Amino acid sequence: MSDLILPSIHSPADIKQLSIPKLNQLASEIRTRIIEILSVNGGHLASNLGSIELTIALHKVFDSPDDKLIWDVSHQTYTHKILTGRDDQFHTIRKHKGLCGFSHPKESPHDHFLAGHAGTALSLSLGLAKNRDLSQRNEHIIPIIGDATLTCGMSLEALNNVPHDLKKFIVILNDNAMSISKNVGAITHILSRILSNPITNKIYHELDTIVSKIPSYGAMIAKQGHKITESLKNLVSPAAFFEQYGLSYIGPVNGHDIKKLVDTFEALKDSNWPVIIHVHTNKGQGMDEAIKNPVSYHGAKPFDIGTGKFLPNKQTQPTFPKVFGTHLLKMAENDPSLIAVTPAMSAGSMLDEFMKKFPDRCLDVGIAEGHSVTFSGGLAYGRKMKVVVSIYSTFLQRAFDNLFHDVCLQELPIVFAIDRAGLAGPDGSTHNGIYDISFLNAMPNMVICQPRNGHVLKELLESCFSWGRPAAIRYPNMVTEEQNSSIMHRELGKGEIISEGEDILIIGLGHMTSTALQVKELLANKNGICVTVLDPIFIKPLDSELLFKLLLTHQRIVTIEEHSVVSGMGSIINNFLMTQGYGNIQVINFGIPESFIEQGSHAELLDELCLTPQKIHARLAAHFCLCDQSLIQASL
Repeated sequence: MSDLILPSIHSPADIKQLSIPKLNQLASEIRTRIIEILSVNGGHLASNLGSIELTIALHKVFDSPDDKLIWDVSHQTYTHKILTGRDDQFHTIRKHKGLCGFSHPKESPHDHFLAGHAGTALSLSLGLAKNRDLSQRNEHIIPIIGDATLTCGMSLEALNNVPHDLKKFIVILNDNAMSISKNVGAITHILSRILSNPITNKIYHELDTIVSKIPSYGAMIAKQGHKITESLKNLVSPAAFFEQYGLSYIGPVNGHDIKKLVDTFEALKDSNWPVIIHVHTNKGQGMDEAIKNPVSYHGAKPFDIGTGKFLPNKQTQPTFPKVFGTHLLKMAENDPSLIAVTPAMSAGSMLDEFMKKFPDRCLDVGIAEGHSVTFSGGLAYGRKMKVVVSIYSTFLQRAFDNLFHDVCLQELPIVFAIDRAGLAGPDGSTHNGIYDISFLNAMPNMVICQPRNGHVLKELLESCFSWGRPAAIRYPNMVTEEQNSSIMHRELGKGEIISEGEDILIIGLGHMTSTALQVKELLANKNGICVTVLDPIFIKPLDSELLFKLLLTHQRIVTIEEHSVVSGMGSIINNFLMTQGYGNIQVINFGIPESFIEQGSHAELLDELCLTPQKIHARLAAHFCLCDQSLIQASL
């Protein structure tokens, strides 16, 4: 008979009667389970290893899903998924048609929001608490935030709205001194110094309640007592930072000691005032390699389960982000006016070497996307500095107003290096970079371009500051070709014909130019159709002169892009044709449909979305009623 506990856990109710030693054993089994699966699948390893005991203690004390556990970012919910009936599916985490790597309400009633971006948990939880109180319900609301959450402006806005009398509202501050990269900013230093006595907090609130009941003068006395207490606390403890926002601070508590966590949660679960419990955890707990390298093992690649070392990368070609980071550093070495700004994504954007060599010119502002854009506006003032904002496509969505108001409206020539433009693969719907063209296109004077390979990316980087306008260079996180040829200047708004024909014009955006060339070969071999392939390079402004020339000889146009088709390059081309009076042109657009695309490998998603060369060819053959020449030849 097996002594394992995990196989018997099918819901949080199954751990309610387990002793502390049994819970510790369960934590060990879950840690082994996560390591085993992620050694094959990859995924958010270090953060999940660090939050196992915390998650077990939360489910031991609180009653999910009635009590609402709201995870900030929610990439650390693997233990939560295992405890809430999804262990038998856990091997599918981040796989096509499998479990999402983030919380997902369609998977389980224990997941309340599909979350993938930082800084939302406090705002969502306050809304839930107001909903609860207006509906006269009584459940607990428990936002679980990281220390990096407090570098988000939105989190501070939420703190500013915490009612002082909010009951059963327990904030868990999971402090591992890390976000994805090392935390930056003044708030992180405050957290590292926080010390407070939970007993003192409890006594203070009890006295405050008693004094407030004194007839006529109770409220005044309580108010003065509160001021005296706060003054004393300010002398000895920065915990007042939280208490100024109406939260009683408790901690720090060892986040790997289940008994202490359970005791703390039990003692505070029925608080009639909002509480923040400061929990210390180790990112990567239980795996030496992950502890030593928490940044590398944040989003881990497959690794050797015995050594913990990442498996050798069979791919020798560089990725677009690697080309970007390497070449930007080279440019910075030759140009002291070049500055890079990133919102906590220096590692993913391949800026770490730049940051090491020029720490005063490669600036990480923390998880503060809006601030990163407006801050860059200030940097670019006077046009003496060449400012590059390196930011993921979905993170730029959070800075829409800053982009419009503080960059475009000011006509500042800031360059936005938009990483992860396209499908996000295993990260799924929260991270798919398939909407940025739509909102960038709405910005007057904004340049939007996309390189088809690493060499063109270098050329755009070298050329972009000569355009004198805000510019976005978007590129995916995938391997690319990097040529050794000389770097040519890219003139603003000029496209490039890759292959000439006369029957159909295929416009492939960025790396989809390669797909366009494969479709060209299929059309030539199977249908005897001669195709022109155009790499527009610039989506805004379009190369209208070149398009006018091509439209003299092409009556059928195909657009291919890895972006939302209703608001991307296809719609821009369609608008151009209609406004220029080309209503007789046959057009077919290939791209991402208007839906949320779940996780999967890049190849699986392209196949599902009918964006492979074979599926594009089949649809074109049917749409344009093309004959298969190979079948005709076989019948002769």
